[in-house]
Amino acid sequence: MNPVTANRRHFEDLAEGEVITLGQVNLTRDMIFTFAREFDPLPFHLDEAAAKASLLGGLASSGWQTGALSLRMLVDSFLSTIAAAGGLGFSNLKWRKPFMAGDTISGTATVSKLHRSHHHPQWGVMELMLDIRNQKGEPVMTMQLANLVELRNPEAPL
Repeated sequence: MNPVTANRRHFEDLAEGEVITLGQVNLTRDMIFTFAREFDPLPFHLDEAAAKASLLGGLASSGWQTGALSLRMLVDSFLSTIAAAGGLGFSNLKWRKPFMAGDTISGTATVSKLHRSHHHPQWGVMELMLDIRNQKGEPVMTMQLANLVELRNPEAPL
């Protein structure tokens, strides 16, 4: 057994339909500017007048910043408690509503599917559905993630 993950939940401990409540993040102007300067330097993320005149209607985070903050909430609330080995990818990413300066996001992650790897018996695949919402309960972002999770007993039948 892996000593790093020995005290964490393993693939066998997870259940389809399990809902994980994520924490929350408050978005500040400085957070938007800092992220945008380094990773997404478009005018509507760096200039409040340009942002107000844009489709966003005001200063909003980059969608990628929303994703990064959501991942942080997921790690803090769940992934750091399981024997996760890393992500396999994501699908169906939708930015539903801008995450605006002054907003707060929170959300849930639901274990939507679990299956064993046929080629690597020490791993299972966990699929999560993320639903991120603002303080008004409006959807901000949704996506599906797939992660590898260590099995406690790889010799158990498939």
